[in-house]
Amino acid sequence: MSADTKIKDVEIANTKIFVDYKLANSQVLDGMNNSLADSLALSQSHYENFPVASHFLPKHLRNPIALIYTFARQADDFADEGHHKPATRLANLQGFKDQLDLIKNNSKTKSPFFTEFGNMVREYNLPLTPFYDLLDAFSQDVTKTRYANFFELLDYCRRSANPIGTLLLHLFGKATPENLIYSNQVCTALQLINFYQDVAIDFENDFHRSRIYLCQDEMREYGITEAQIASQYVNKNWEKFMLFNIERAQTMLNEGKPLERILPGRIGLEMRMIIGGGDRILYKLRNVRGDVFKHRPQLKAWDWPLILLKSLLP
Repeated sequence: MSADTKIKDVEIANTKIFVDYKLANSQVLDGMNNSLADSLALSQSHYENFPVASHFLPKHLRNPIALIYTFARQADDFADEGHHKPATRLANLQGFKDQLDLIKNNSKTKSPFFTEFGNMVREYNLPLTPFYDLLDAFSQDVTKTRYANFFELLDYCRRSANPIGTLLLHLFGKATPENLIYSNQVCTALQLINFYQDVAIDFENDFHRSRIYLCQDEMREYGITEAQIASQYVNKNWEKFMLFNIERAQTMLNEGKPLERILPGRIGLEMRMIIGGGDRILYKLRNVRGDVFKHRPQLKAWDWPLILLKSLLP
């Protein structure tokens, strides 16, 4: 549950599905030839912080989850990967919106992937709004690189991360108003955690990156400048600033934790694993006092047994 939130880890915000789509809009449909088997394979092909369509989930849910994450990962790659101009990136994302429009209108598509995707949406009666929200967030990534305050950042997370949790709850048949609130807290927290992991990566001096998912007003409050991020200089101000952000993300994650006990059986276990992964990354961020330049925290093979053990405890 882009999922590296990229549910980017989501991840709910961070995921394990990457597809190397480096196509112009006219080539989008020709490139969308992924079968369901391809989507499942892709779900295990790229490192991310959080499990996706894992063996802890009921078998009948793995296929639709793989399709959802493939959609999200491929669209995210249109915004992030390769060296395309913004106009090309936006055109590719518009191509995905056009495919959603066809599904919305019960029209046929020439894309094998979107044929399977549309069948899945109809079978599970999934809302299309979360998919449109994801595309809107990825389009924003092409055009917006700074966030004035936390409200702007939350609005981005509402569209980039929360839709994944919403869709999963619909798949689980558990999309109650209360559960959606908990899910949104988890998804947003995981997206923020990914931002803090990837400060250096997002600020790469590349014409389509150089993004800062840190609040400009809070940077000024703590005396943090873009030059400091560019030079990867860590001082007491940076440590205090990062610890402030880390604790805020921890609070949000904790506020969503009731969901891990509300969801039953395997889906509850999956949720505990996802939240446990977030907790573990936050622990590692604290441990390096926010110095993600020299010590980008990642979940290693030995972290997962610990996360699983904690997930199994009452």
